[in-house]
Amino acid sequence: MSLKVLSVASEAVPLVKTGGLADVAGALPAALASHGVEVTTLLPGYPAVLAAMGMAIRRQRPAYVWDSLLGAPARLLTGTLDGAQPLLVLDAPSLYARDGAPYTDGAGRDWADNWRRFAALGRAAADIAGGAFSKRGKPQGFDVLHAHDWQAAMAAAYVRYAPFSQQRVASVVTIHNMAFQGWHGPEIFGQLGLPAAAWALDGVEYHGGVGMLKAGMSSADAVTTVSPTYAREIRSAHFGMGLEGLIVARGNAVHGILNGIDAHVWNPATDREIAQRYSHRTLDKRRHNKRALEVEFGLDEDDGPLFIAVTRLTWQKGMDVLPEVLDHLVGLGGRLVLLGAGDAAIERELLKGASRHPGRVAVRMGYDEGLSHRMQAGGDAILIPSRFEPCGLTQLYGLAYGCIPVVARTGGLADTVIDANPAALAADCATGVQFDGVHYDAVAAAITRTMQLYAQPAVWSQMQKNAMRADFSWKASGKAYAQLYAELTA
Repeated sequence: MSLKVLSVASEAVPLVKTGGLADVAGALPAALASHGVEVTTLLPGYPAVLAAMGMAIRRQRPAYVWDSLLGAPARLLTGTLDGAQPLLVLDAPSLYARDGAPYTDGAGRDWADNWRRFAALGRAAADIAGGAFSKRGKPQGFDVLHAHDWQAAMAAAYVRYAPFSQQRVASVVTIHNMAFQGWHGPEIFGQLGLPAAAWALDGVEYHGGVGMLKAGMSSADAVTTVSPTYAREIRSAHFGMGLEGLIVARGNAVHGILNGIDAHVWNPATDREIAQRYSHRTLDKRRHNKRALEVEFGLDEDDGPLFIAVTRLTWQKGMDVLPEVLDHLVGLGGRLVLLGAGDAAIERELLKGASRHPGRVAVRMGYDEGLSHRMQAGGDAILIPSRFEPCGLTQLYGLAYGCIPVVARTGGLADTVIDANPAALAADCATGVQFDGVHYDAVAAAITRTMQLYAQPAVWSQMQKNAMRADFSWKASGKAYAQLYAELTA
């Protein structure tokens, strides 16, 4: 008999995406299917999600109805994720039927009731996992509830303190980024529908308020992070963001399982988004993608190295340093194309850099999934100077496409990129460039070293082949999750 897992997330591709969480939540069901695990995904009923599911969803009979889900009427609808995997949608118009992004309004401000919107998601998830969801008229419980990040973490607290039924449901909370914790003031506690016992140091209380991620971390049977190195890093004050003591206290309940990527979507041999498909055996074809990217961004045609960056423009991602090193990069003969959005001050400085170096630096604000594929296929190296990076996916896409990652030595970046040091080069196993410290000198030195490697065609080609042959699919990670679920339900 297969294990039944309810995966609860605030976003999942292909229905809704703001970051890497969506890629992971969207890929997990297929990744686990081959390991005897049936994953059903629960998502909020944002307008984009309902629209993608079509008109038929509005006419279907709900699988469950809440007259008042934390004060909001709600119903549970069924569908499929990516046309194949089971999907549940929490349709609560007063919580989710809004213009703007999943977490913010049109002006980029957090919705004031985000606590209610995502506590309701957690309450619904606990109810469904406990047997509220019926299939063909029969209650359909789950063996494991898997909640992702603070937006879903309250699900584990509801399973612990206010279960829908007495049946045993194991719970897992995955931390995709410890920096986002979902803290809210103490006034909301009375509206969460939790017993007084939950207001405790080992419960939902955190610094005098409600810590939604902390509540999940305290309540779950297991806590996972998205890379082994990040699981170790968050035990320290530097990376733990105030929750390092809890991570240490949870001991062996904390696991680091590296994210994977969807090798069907991110495969240069089959990618319909790129100008010329290629593999590690046909690297010479890759140059056509570089030429196409130069045209798309209005860059000078050049055989020198073309760096790319596809990222949020934030301090965490080290993007405040990038404008400082543009002159150095261009002065050495390099070029840069960047796709991203975020901090307004960083955006302004990058646009100034592009104006200062026309034909050498090009910046596009926003996000475009197809363009990100074309950049990975056409760029020579991808810059990822993150100050902390729980796992990171863009370096994995870079490896798959032979776009050499240039990364800070932290979190999942350290776990997935093999630095081109003398030993690795001699062993023909290098796949990228790592550096320590996110400041001008370190980033500039890494760019210099990358360009020196690029100037050695045989060395560079071998690094690209090594990168493209590496397996960062969900095969190993899916097996690790399946083993964890099995241990929790044994």
